[in-house]
Amino acid sequence: MTRNPFRKALLQRTFTVGTWIQIGHAAMSEILAKAGYEWIVADCEHSDIDVELFANLARGMYGRGAVPLARVRENDTLAIRQMLDIGAQGVVVPLVNNAQDAQKAVSAAKYPPLGVRGFCISRMDNYGIDFEEYVQHANDDIAVVVMIESQEAVQNISEILDVEGVDGVLVGPYDLSGSYGIPGQIDHPIMEEAYQKILQVSQGAGKAAGLHAVIPDPAAVKGAIAQGYTFLAVGMDSVFLSRAARAALDIAWAAAKKESG
Repeated sequence: MTRNPFRKALLQRTFTVGTWIQIGHAAMSEILAKAGYEWIVADCEHSDIDVELFANLARGMYGRGAVPLARVRENDTLAIRQMLDIGAQGVVVPLVNNAQDAQKAVSAAKYPPLGVRGFCISRMDNYGIDFEEYVQHANDDIAVVVMIESQEAVQNISEILDVEGVDGVLVGPYDLSGSYGIPGQIDHPIMEEAYQKILQVSQGAGKAAGLHAVIPDPAAVKGAIAQGYTFLAVGMDSVFLSRAARAALDIAWAAAKKESG
């Protein structure tokens, strides 16, 4: 039985909420973890977050209740291994297009005999102090989520979900829309059809399906839950900062105009 509450939620398909980080400073993970998010994904694909920055983000989450996760830069054995060794309790793997891609991701995240992850002394086992305990539980504790971001992946969703060790799928709507030749049109009927296929197959396979609501609009979030998504990433640090900054500025100018008027 997994000790990782995020993986447990995926396996049981119980609802769970997290968020996303693109600004690689530990203060961001401290603030968001303290806000109550159950898990936080550090985006190592579309940002400047590298191994060192991720280690600091993970340190900011420890003791504050959030499970540290990394969207790795690519479906690569070393990229996955490094993030796990430095403290990630799960990986989100981009551009998984078929069962072979999914198996590669799982294999990279699991120790033998289930995979090819290398044994070492590092941060995840307290530099060897907890080596035996970590190794004993790691294959049960590490979560593996694969991203569905292409037309090919949608076509192969059944085979992807059949791979043992894939705990859930996360829809990447912007890349997915681009693969259909309608970049950015994430509400297009073609996209809605793709979403429904992903959800139906996931539910039939007993696997979790997730979505990143980058702009956490109440109607969109409510709709995602009603459709059957069981894990949601809502917003991200840069969006929170930008929207709050503009809202504060609007308040200041509105007050100034009222006083001068």
